[in-house]
Formats: sequence, C-alpha cells, structure tokens
Amino acid sequence: MRDVLDAIRRAAPRRVVVFTGAGVSADSGIPTFRGADGLWRNFRAEDLATPEAFARDPELVWEWYEWRRGIISAAEPNAAHRAIARLEDARVVTQNVDGLHARAGSRNVIELHGNIFRERREGGVRRPDVVWIGEMLPRDAVAAAVEAIGNADLLLVIGTSLLVHPAAGLVEGFRGLSVEINPQPAGQCTFAIAARAAEATPPVVETILEAQ
Repeated sequence: MRDVLDAIRRAAPRRVVVFTGAGVSADSGIPTFRGADGLWRNFRAEDLATPEAFARDPELVWEWYEWRRGIISAAEPNAAHRAIARLEDARVVTQNVDGLHARAGSRNVIELHGNIFRERREGGVRRPDVVWIGEMLPRDAVAAAVEAIGNADLLLVIGTSLLVHPAAGLVEGFRGLSVEINPQPAGQCTFAIAARAAEATPPVVETILEAQ
C-alpha cells in the first residue's frame, strides 16, 4: 500500500477517474455476479438478463428485478462509496446499476449499464433501463467515459474483474498512473491492492486529497 500512496503523492493528480464494478457495492450487501457467492451461481443469465429471456417470460424477469431492487433499496452506501464521493471533481464511471454512487454524494456519475430503478419503453413494452447481455452500451455513456478516461492523470479501478466487455476495454488502453483495488486483481494497472473496496479505497482517496 505504501508504494501506491507514495506514487499518488508524487503525481499530485488533478484529473481523477474512478472506474467501478460490482465489488464496490459488495460491502453494502449487494451480491456480485461472479465469484463464490455471485448471482450467476444461482441464476442463469440466459434466463433473466437477455432480450430473449424478457421476450420469452417478461413476468419472470420483472420478478427478478423487483427482488434485486428490494435488496438494493435496503442497502446503504459503504465506506468505498463515501470515500469516492469526497473526490468532488472526479468522474465516476460505473458498471453498476444500483445508484449507490449517487446516493453517497458523487455528482459526476457515468452509468455504463443503466440504472435498475429506471424504466424505459421499447416497442411499446415497459422494461428495466439496464443493458442486458448481447446489447450495446449507451453511446452517450461510452463517449463520456472515453473522454473522461482519456483526459485522466489518475485512474482508480475498484471492485471489478475487468472481464465484462466492452466496458473493461475502456481501461485496457489507459497508459497513465492507475491503481486497482480488488481482492483478486486483474493485473492491468500500474499498481494493485489486493483488498476489498471498503477497506482500501478510503486511504487511497485521503492521499489523493492531500496531494491535490
């Protein structure tokens, strides 16, 4: 951890982007999709998170999303969310649909996969405003994320396996100072901290604030 904090102090970053995945919300009690307790160990993605699944059985898909909404509504932002929100000028690019970054106070949030609490109509049918497997990411969100990451002098990658494309591809091309926080780091960043988001994010953020 010390070498990471020293590198941040030397860089004194002004343009910070935080890229987050499901692991940042795990300490709020929201299940991730992969891993030992991941949602996909108990549910098949093909049955619940694809356009085909929705066309086949919309009632089942809506029931699953209402269940997830209930879990998220009962959760609170954790120490990682609150720490990230202290970076008032940072852009937060998230793969999460839970809205916890905004609830924690982050103001510049780019939601790559939508938001589970929003709905939209498609072909006259009401559906969750989330990106399902096989669907394209929203163009405006991708464009905003590409611009933000391209202009960053520090990229924090928190709580993501970097396995979900095309979102993960936004990180792969970054060549500046980057720090990954994840229990099992993917190894694509300058530095990696093998720890849970709620544990390691606060001291990293504190160092950024001191260095600015």
